[in-house]
Amino acid sequence: MTAVRRLFQDEDFDFATRNVLGGVFAGAADVGEVLSTVDRIHDGRGRSWVDEWTATAERLLAEDGSRASVAARSLRAANYLATATGAADRTDDEGLFAAVWERHRQAWDAFVDTTHLAVERLEIPYEGTTLPGYLFRSGAADEPRRTLVYNNGSDGSVVGAWVRGISAALARGWNAMTFDGPGQNAALVRQGLPFRPDWEHVVTPVVDALLARSDVDPRRLALVGVSQAGYWVPRAAAFEHRVAAAVADPGVVDVSAAMLGHLPHHLVRLLDTGDREVFDKEMSLGLRLSPRVRAMMTWRMRPYGTTSPFDFFTAARAYTLTGDVVGRITCPVLVTDPDHEQFWPGQSRRLYEMLTSPRELVRFTAEEGADGHCEPLAVGLRGERVLDWLERRLTNPSGQYT
Repeated sequence: MTAVRRLFQDEDFDFATRNVLGGVFAGAADVGEVLSTVDRIHDGRGRSWVDEWTATAERLLAEDGSRASVAARSLRAANYLATATGAADRTDDEGLFAAVWERHRQAWDAFVDTTHLAVERLEIPYEGTTLPGYLFRSGAADEPRRTLVYNNGSDGSVVGAWVRGISAALARGWNAMTFDGPGQNAALVRQGLPFRPDWEHVVTPVVDALLARSDVDPRRLALVGVSQAGYWVPRAAAFEHRVAAAVADPGVVDVSAAMLGHLPHHLVRLLDTGDREVFDKEMSLGLRLSPRVRAMMTWRMRPYGTTSPFDFFTAARAYTLTGDVVGRITCPVLVTDPDHEQFWPGQSRRLYEMLTSPRELVRFTAEEGADGHCEPLAVGLRGERVLDWLERRLTNPSGQYT
Protein backbone atom coordinates (compact mmCIF):
# COMPACT_ATOMS: atom_id res chain seq x y z
CA MET A 1 0.00 0.00 0.00
CA THR A 2 2.83 2.41 0.81
CA ALA A 3 6.46 2.92 -0.11
CA VAL A 4 7.61 2.19 3.47
CA ARG A 5 8.00 -1.43 4.58
CA ARG A 6 5.43 -2.83 6.98
CA LEU A 7 6.18 -3.43 10.65
CA PHE A 8 3.07 -5.59 11.16
CA GLN A 9 0.97 -7.75 8.88
CA ASP A 10 -2.08 -6.62 10.85
CA GLU A 11 -3.17 -3.48 8.97
CA ASP A 12 -4.49 -1.70 12.07
CA PHE A 13 -1.31 -2.35 14.04
CA ASP A 14 0.87 -1.23 11.15
CA PHE A 15 -1.04 2.02 10.57
CA ALA A 16 -1.10 2.83 14.29
CA THR A 17 2.66 2.26 14.53
CA ARG A 18 3.23 4.70 11.69
CA ASN A 19 1.23 7.27 13.61
CA VAL A 20 3.32 6.72 16.73
CA LEU A 21 6.56 7.06 14.78
CA GLY A 22 5.30 10.32 13.29
CA GLY A 23 5.16 11.67 16.82
CA VAL A 24 8.96 11.57 17.06
CA PHE A 25 9.11 14.82 15.07
CA ALA A 26 7.09 16.59 17.77
CA GLY A 27 8.75 14.99 20.79
CA ALA A 28 5.79 12.68 21.47
CA ALA A 29 7.73 9.45 20.83
CA ASP A 30 11.28 8.15 20.87
CA VAL A 31 12.43 5.78 18.14
CA GLY A 32 14.06 3.24 20.42
CA GLU A 33 11.02 3.11 22.70
CA VAL A 34 8.73 2.55 19.73
CA LEU A 35 10.84 -0.14 18.07
CA SER A 36 11.48 -2.06 21.29
CA THR A 37 7.75 -2.02 22.06
CA VAL A 38 6.89 -3.17 18.55
CA ASP A 39 9.39 -6.01 18.89
CA ARG A 40 7.55 -7.33 21.96
CA ILE A 41 4.06 -7.25 20.43
CA HIS A 42 2.54 -10.43 18.98
CA ASP A 43 1.21 -9.46 15.54
CA GLY A 44 -2.57 -9.22 15.52
CA ARG A 45 -3.08 -9.96 19.22
CA GLY A 46 -5.03 -7.19 20.90
CA ARG A 47 -4.04 -7.96 24.46
CA SER A 48 -0.36 -7.99 23.55
CA TRP A 49 -0.73 -4.61 21.84
CA VAL A 50 -2.41 -3.02 24.87
CA ASP A 51 -0.04 -4.58 27.40
CA GLU A 52 3.22 -3.68 25.69
CA TRP A 53 2.38 -0.04 24.90
CA THR A 54 1.09 0.32 28.45
CA ALA A 55 4.26 -1.21 29.87
CA THR A 56 6.44 1.25 27.97
CA ALA A 57 4.30 4.17 29.12
CA GLU A 58 4.26 3.08 32.76
CA ARG A 59 8.03 2.71 32.79
CA LEU A 60 8.35 6.32 31.66
CA LEU A 61 5.81 7.61 34.16
CA ALA A 62 7.57 5.84 37.06
CA GLU A 63 10.95 7.42 36.37
CA ASP A 64 12.03 10.42 38.45
CA GLY A 65 13.76 13.46 37.00
CA SER A 66 13.69 17.19 36.48
CA ARG A 67 10.50 19.04 35.67
CA ALA A 68 11.51 19.20 32.01
CA SER A 69 12.21 15.47 31.88
CA VAL A 70 8.91 14.62 33.57
CA ALA A 71 7.07 16.74 31.03
CA ALA A 72 8.85 15.08 28.11
CA ARG A 73 8.28 11.56 29.41
CA SER A 74 4.64 12.27 30.25
CA LEU A 75 3.99 13.44 26.70
CA ARG A 76 5.52 10.29 25.22
CA ALA A 77 3.67 8.08 27.70
CA ALA A 78 0.38 9.74 26.84
CA ASN A 79 1.01 8.98 23.18
CA TYR A 80 1.82 5.32 23.86
CA LEU A 81 -1.27 4.91 26.07
CA ALA A 82 -3.48 6.55 23.45
CA THR A 83 -2.06 4.04 20.97
CA ALA A 84 -2.86 1.21 23.37
CA THR A 85 -6.57 2.11 23.41
CA GLY A 86 -6.84 1.22 19.72
CA ALA A 87 -6.83 -2.53 20.41
CA ALA A 88 -8.64 -2.53 23.76
CA ASP A 89 -11.82 -3.73 22.06
CA ARG A 90 -9.91 -6.72 20.67
CA THR A 91 -9.69 -8.16 24.18
CA ASP A 92 -12.38 -9.72 26.41
CA ASP A 93 -12.13 -6.88 28.93
CA GLU A 94 -15.13 -4.58 28.36
CA GLY A 95 -13.80 -1.87 30.67
CA LEU A 96 -10.30 -1.80 29.26
CA PHE A 97 -10.84 0.95 26.69
CA ALA A 98 -12.08 3.49 29.26
CA ALA A 99 -9.40 2.50 31.81
CA VAL A 100 -6.50 2.91 29.37
CA TRP A 101 -8.00 6.10 27.98
CA GLU A 102 -8.17 7.58 31.51
CA ARG A 103 -4.54 6.66 32.09
CA HIS A 104 -3.56 8.34 28.81
CA ARG A 105 -5.39 11.50 29.86
CA GLN A 106 -3.67 11.48 33.25
CA ALA A 107 -0.31 11.31 31.47
CA TRP A 108 -1.30 14.16 29.16
CA ASP A 109 -2.40 16.27 32.11
CA ALA A 110 0.94 15.55 33.80
CA PHE A 111 2.60 16.99 30.68
CA VAL A 112 0.32 20.05 30.82
CA ASP A 113 1.15 20.58 34.51
CA THR A 114 4.93 20.33 34.10
CA THR A 115 5.70 21.82 30.68
CA HIS A 116 7.40 25.21 30.49
CA LEU A 117 4.85 26.26 27.86
CA ALA A 118 1.98 28.62 28.65
CA VAL A 119 -1.09 26.36 28.56
CA GLU A 120 -4.57 26.78 29.96
CA ARG A 121 -7.38 24.29 30.43
CA LEU A 122 -10.66 25.51 28.97
CA GLU A 123 -14.28 24.68 29.75
CA ILE A 124 -16.25 25.72 26.67
CA PRO A 125 -19.98 26.33 27.25
CA TYR A 126 -22.00 23.89 25.15
CA GLU A 127 -25.73 23.17 25.32
CA GLY A 128 -26.13 23.07 29.08
CA THR A 129 -22.72 21.55 29.76
CA THR A 130 -19.12 22.28 28.79
CA LEU A 131 -16.55 20.83 26.40
CA PRO A 132 -12.95 20.47 27.63
CA GLY A 133 -10.13 22.10 25.74
CA TYR A 134 -6.49 23.16 26.02
CA LEU A 135 -5.12 26.48 24.81
CA PHE A 136 -1.36 26.91 24.33
CA ARG A 137 -0.24 30.55 24.16
CA SER A 138 2.96 31.70 22.48
CA GLY A 139 2.81 35.38 23.46
CA ALA A 140 1.84 37.60 26.37
CA ALA A 141 -1.53 37.09 28.06
CA ASP A 142 -2.96 40.30 26.58
CA GLU A 143 -1.34 40.09 23.13
CA PRO A 144 -3.75 39.09 20.33
CA ARG A 145 -2.15 36.50 18.06
CA ARG A 146 -2.95 34.15 15.22
CA THR A 147 -4.68 31.11 16.68
CA LEU A 148 -4.90 27.60 15.28
CA VAL A 149 -7.90 25.50 16.31
CA TYR A 150 -7.16 21.80 15.89
CA ASN A 151 -10.26 19.66 15.33
CA ASN A 152 -9.62 15.95 15.94
CA GLY A 153 -11.26 13.20 13.93
CA SER A 154 -13.25 10.21 15.07
CA ASP A 155 -10.62 8.73 17.39
CA GLY A 156 -7.69 11.17 17.60
CA SER A 157 -6.19 11.94 21.01
CA VAL A 158 -5.04 15.21 22.50
CA VAL A 159 -1.49 14.01 21.84
CA GLY A 160 -2.41 13.67 18.16
CA ALA A 161 -3.45 17.33 18.23
CA TRP A 162 -0.06 18.20 19.69
CA VAL A 163 1.82 16.20 17.07
CA ARG A 164 -0.11 17.36 13.98
CA GLY A 165 -0.89 20.95 14.86
CA ILE A 166 -0.11 22.48 18.20
CA SER A 167 3.65 21.86 18.39
CA ALA A 168 4.46 23.29 14.96
CA ALA A 169 2.11 26.26 15.41
CA LEU A 170 3.77 27.22 18.70
CA ALA A 171 7.19 27.05 17.07
CA ARG A 172 6.01 29.71 14.61
CA GLY A 173 4.60 32.03 17.25
CA TRP A 174 0.94 31.04 17.02
CA ASN A 175 -1.50 30.28 19.76
CA ALA A 176 -2.91 26.78 19.33
CA MET A 177 -5.78 24.92 20.93
CA THR A 178 -7.73 21.71 20.72
CA PHE A 179 -11.04 20.62 22.20
CA ASP A 180 -13.02 17.46 22.79
CA GLY A 181 -16.20 17.65 20.74
CA PRO A 182 -19.18 15.33 21.15
CA GLY A 183 -18.06 11.72 20.61
CA GLN A 184 -14.40 12.61 21.18
CA ASN A 185 -12.14 11.86 24.15
CA ALA A 186 -13.47 13.20 27.47
CA ALA A 187 -16.75 14.36 25.93
CA LEU A 188 -17.36 10.72 25.01
CA VAL A 189 -15.71 8.75 27.83
CA ARG A 190 -16.65 10.99 30.76
CA GLN A 191 -19.74 12.82 29.50
CA GLY A 192 -21.31 10.28 27.17
CA LEU A 193 -21.89 12.84 24.39
CA PRO A 194 -22.18 11.23 20.91
CA PHE A 195 -21.12 12.55 17.50
CA ARG A 196 -23.34 14.94 15.59
CA PRO A 197 -23.22 15.82 11.87
CA ASP A 198 -24.13 19.53 12.25
CA TRP A 199 -20.69 20.39 13.61
CA GLU A 200 -21.21 24.15 13.36
CA HIS A 201 -23.07 23.80 16.66
CA VAL A 202 -19.78 22.59 18.16
CA VAL A 203 -17.32 24.94 16.47
CA THR A 204 -19.36 28.11 17.08
CA PRO A 205 -19.16 27.77 20.90
CA VAL A 206 -15.41 27.16 20.52
CA VAL A 207 -15.06 30.32 18.44
CA ASP A 208 -17.22 32.25 20.91
CA ALA A 209 -14.94 31.21 23.76
CA LEU A 210 -11.75 32.09 21.90
CA LEU A 211 -12.90 35.46 20.60
CA ALA A 212 -13.87 36.54 24.12
CA ARG A 213 -10.15 36.44 24.97
CA SER A 214 -7.70 39.32 24.61
CA ASP A 215 -4.90 37.00 23.43
CA VAL A 216 -6.74 35.81 20.29
CA ASP A 217 -6.80 37.92 17.13
CA PRO A 218 -10.39 37.68 15.84
CA ARG A 219 -9.27 38.29 12.24
CA ARG A 220 -6.79 35.41 12.17
CA LEU A 221 -8.47 32.26 13.40
CA ALA A 222 -7.59 29.06 11.52
CA LEU A 223 -9.54 25.80 11.77
CA VAL A 224 -7.69 22.57 10.95
CA GLY A 225 -9.50 19.24 10.75
CA VAL A 226 -7.95 15.79 10.39
CA SER A 227 -9.44 12.43 9.45
CA GLN A 228 -13.24 12.55 9.95
CA ALA A 229 -12.86 16.24 10.73
CA GLY A 230 -12.15 16.55 7.01
CA TYR A 231 -15.95 16.48 6.91
CA TRP A 232 -16.66 18.38 10.14
CA VAL A 233 -14.42 21.38 9.40
CA PRO A 234 -15.93 22.23 5.97
CA ARG A 235 -19.39 21.67 7.43
CA ALA A 236 -18.66 24.08 10.30
CA ALA A 237 -16.98 26.65 8.03
CA ALA A 238 -20.12 26.77 5.89
CA PHE A 239 -22.04 28.30 8.79
CA GLU A 240 -19.36 29.79 11.08
CA HIS A 241 -17.91 32.65 9.02
CA ARG A 242 -15.59 34.02 11.70
CA VAL A 243 -13.11 31.31 10.71
CA ALA A 244 -10.51 33.05 8.53
CA ALA A 245 -9.06 29.92 6.88
CA ALA A 246 -9.72 26.19 7.06
CA VAL A 247 -7.82 22.97 6.37
CA ALA A 248 -9.32 19.54 5.63
CA ASP A 249 -6.81 16.69 5.96
CA PRO A 250 -8.06 14.86 3.93
CA GLY A 251 -11.22 16.17 2.30
CA VAL A 252 -14.25 14.07 3.26
CA VAL A 253 -17.52 14.48 1.38
CA ASP A 254 -19.29 11.32 2.52
CA VAL A 255 -18.19 9.79 5.83
CA SER A 256 -20.31 6.67 5.35
CA ALA A 257 -18.38 5.60 2.24
CA ALA A 258 -15.59 4.25 4.46
CA MET A 259 -18.10 2.00 6.24
CA LEU A 260 -20.57 1.06 3.52
CA GLY A 261 -17.80 -0.03 1.16
CA HIS A 262 -17.24 -3.12 3.33
CA LEU A 263 -20.90 -4.22 3.37
CA PRO A 264 -22.30 -6.88 1.01
CA HIS A 265 -24.92 -5.56 -1.42
CA HIS A 266 -27.79 -7.38 0.26
CA LEU A 267 -27.02 -5.63 3.57
CA VAL A 268 -26.93 -2.24 1.86
CA ARG A 269 -30.37 -3.03 0.43
CA LEU A 270 -31.63 -3.80 3.96
CA LEU A 271 -30.32 -0.41 5.05
CA ASP A 272 -32.08 1.25 2.13
CA THR A 273 -35.40 -0.42 2.98
CA GLY A 274 -35.06 0.34 6.70
CA ASP A 275 -35.21 -3.29 7.86
CA ARG A 276 -33.41 -2.78 11.17
CA GLU A 277 -34.26 -6.13 12.76
CA VAL A 278 -33.07 -8.29 9.87
CA PHE A 279 -30.00 -6.13 9.27
CA ASP A 280 -28.85 -6.34 12.89
CA LYS A 281 -29.53 -10.07 13.03
CA GLU A 282 -27.43 -10.77 9.95
CA MET A 283 -24.66 -8.48 11.16
CA SER A 284 -24.63 -10.24 14.52
CA LEU A 285 -24.20 -13.62 12.86
CA GLY A 286 -21.38 -12.34 10.68
CA LEU A 287 -19.55 -10.62 13.55
CA ARG A 288 -19.46 -13.86 15.54
CA LEU A 289 -17.24 -15.33 12.84
CA SER A 290 -14.78 -12.42 12.86
CA PRO A 291 -13.60 -11.16 16.26
CA ARG A 292 -11.40 -8.54 14.58
CA VAL A 293 -14.32 -7.02 12.67
CA ARG A 294 -16.50 -7.22 15.78
CA ALA A 295 -13.90 -5.25 17.71
CA MET A 296 -13.66 -2.70 14.90
CA MET A 297 -17.44 -2.25 14.94
CA THR A 298 -17.44 -1.74 18.72
CA TRP A 299 -14.70 0.88 18.32
CA ARG A 300 -16.51 2.69 15.50
CA MET A 301 -20.02 2.54 17.00
CA ARG A 302 -19.05 3.82 20.45
CA PRO A 303 -18.78 7.53 19.54
CA TYR A 304 -22.05 7.37 17.61
CA GLY A 305 -23.74 6.35 20.86
CA THR A 306 -25.21 3.11 19.58
CA THR A 307 -24.72 -0.65 19.77
CA SER A 308 -26.97 -1.31 16.78
CA PRO A 309 -25.11 -1.74 13.47
CA PHE A 310 -28.21 -0.56 11.61
CA ASP A 311 -28.34 2.65 13.63
CA PHE A 312 -24.60 3.14 13.16
CA PHE A 313 -24.61 2.83 9.37
CA THR A 314 -27.80 4.88 9.11
CA ALA A 315 -26.35 7.65 11.27
CA ALA A 316 -23.10 7.73 9.27
CA ARG A 317 -25.08 8.49 6.11
CA ALA A 318 -26.08 11.85 7.58
CA TYR A 319 -22.41 12.94 7.53
CA THR A 320 -22.45 14.08 3.92
CA LEU A 321 -21.50 17.42 2.38
CA THR A 322 -23.89 18.65 -0.29
CA GLY A 323 -23.17 21.27 -2.91
CA ASP A 324 -25.51 23.69 -1.15
CA VAL A 325 -23.60 23.40 2.12
CA VAL A 326 -20.13 23.62 0.54
CA GLY A 327 -21.31 26.62 -1.48
CA ARG A 328 -21.84 28.55 1.76
CA ILE A 329 -18.13 28.41 2.63
CA THR A 330 -16.52 31.81 2.12
CA CYS A 331 -13.08 31.41 3.72
CA PRO A 332 -10.05 29.96 1.91
CA VAL A 333 -9.77 26.17 2.23
CA LEU A 334 -6.73 23.91 1.90
CA VAL A 335 -7.47 20.26 1.11
CA THR A 336 -4.75 17.63 1.46
CA ASP A 337 -4.63 14.75 -1.03
CA PRO A 338 -2.23 11.95 0.02
CA ASP A 339 -1.33 8.99 -2.14
CA HIS A 340 -2.90 5.75 -0.95
CA GLU A 341 -5.64 7.39 1.11
CA GLN A 342 -7.20 4.23 2.51
CA PHE A 343 -10.44 5.48 4.07
CA TRP A 344 -11.84 8.14 1.74
CA PRO A 345 -9.97 7.74 -1.58
CA GLY A 346 -10.86 10.34 -4.19
CA GLN A 347 -12.88 12.49 -1.79
CA SER A 348 -10.23 15.20 -1.40
CA ARG A 349 -10.51 15.94 -5.11
CA ARG A 350 -14.31 15.86 -4.88
CA LEU A 351 -14.35 18.40 -2.05
CA TYR A 352 -11.84 20.62 -3.84
CA GLU A 353 -13.99 20.66 -6.97
CA MET A 354 -17.14 21.47 -4.95
CA LEU A 355 -15.58 24.50 -3.28
CA THR A 356 -16.40 27.96 -4.62
CA SER A 357 -14.28 29.91 -2.12
CA PRO A 358 -10.49 30.34 -2.58
CA ARG A 359 -9.05 26.83 -2.48
CA GLU A 360 -5.93 24.78 -2.86
CA LEU A 361 -5.33 21.04 -3.21
CA VAL A 362 -1.94 19.89 -1.95
CA ARG A 363 -0.55 16.47 -2.84
CA PHE A 364 1.46 14.24 -0.54
CA THR A 365 3.25 11.39 -2.27
CA ALA A 366 4.75 8.00 -1.50
CA GLU A 367 8.10 9.19 -2.89
CA GLU A 368 8.13 11.85 -0.14
CA GLY A 369 7.29 9.24 2.50
CA ALA A 370 4.10 11.25 2.97
CA ASP A 371 1.42 8.89 1.69
CA GLY A 372 -1.43 7.34 3.64
CA HIS A 373 -4.30 8.71 5.68
CA CYS A 374 -3.24 11.98 7.38
CA GLU A 375 0.38 11.52 6.25
CA PRO A 376 1.46 9.66 9.44
CA LEU A 377 5.18 9.46 8.65
CA ALA A 378 5.51 13.01 7.31
CA VAL A 379 4.56 15.17 10.28
CA GLY A 380 7.30 17.71 9.50
CA LEU A 381 6.54 18.08 5.79
CA ARG A 382 2.80 18.18 6.36
CA GLY A 383 3.14 20.87 9.04
CA GLU A 384 5.41 22.98 6.86
CA ARG A 385 3.01 22.98 3.93
CA VAL A 386 -0.12 23.53 6.03
CA LEU A 387 1.34 26.33 8.14
CA ASP A 388 3.02 28.03 5.18
CA TRP A 389 -0.35 28.11 3.44
CA LEU A 390 -2.11 29.43 6.55
CA GLU A 391 0.53 32.12 7.03
CA ARG A 392 0.05 33.31 3.46
CA ARG A 393 -3.70 33.48 4.04
CA LEU A 394 -3.51 35.18 7.43
CA THR A 395 -0.87 37.80 6.68
CA ASN A 396 -1.91 41.09 8.26
CA PRO A 397 -2.39 44.27 6.19
CA SER A 398 1.25 45.34 6.62
CA GLY A 399 2.37 42.13 4.97
CA GLN A 400 4.25 40.99 8.08
CA TYR A 401 3.61 37.88 10.15
CA THR A 402 3.14 38.32 13.89
